[in-house]
Amino acid sequence: MHVSDILPVANKCLLIVRADGLLNETAALLSDNRGSLVIVCDESGAMVGVVSKTDVVRRIGTCMGGACLKQVQDVMAQSVISCHPDDSLTDVWDVMKERNFVHLPVIDARKKPLGVLSALAVLHALLGEVEHQESLLRDYVMGLGYR
Repeated sequence: MHVSDILPVANKCLLIVRADGLLNETAALLSDNRGSLVIVCDESGAMVGVVSKTDVVRRIGTCMGGACLKQVQDVMAQSVISCHPDDSLTDVWDVMKERNFVHLPVIDARKKPLGVLSALAVLHALLGEVEHQESLLRDYVMGLGYR
């Protein structure tokens, strides 16, 4: 299985803001509970960083006055690990597990965001694949052959 197999699920979690957008606007975007990771893009639509719900809460929780109007680029993580549609889901899961990631951006070759994978979506897909293979093996062993 590849990332492209579950891209429609990842697309539902896609939240995008511009780097020069305000942090309080990003907080409002995150408040609808559709996702916990926002991809930050430049004017051309290419990913330049990410901001998590935790980053926003941490920053807004300590701001006062004009500090609450910080731009997203002042808070975003610029060094981002991402994946591509042709990446193996097993490889993506290994990265997520190794780095304790709950979410991972999916980008194309031009760094344009396509979606955000959740660890839960990846696990569901991998589990479904294992269950299918188990069913095929059971049918084969029981003498039913492949269908």
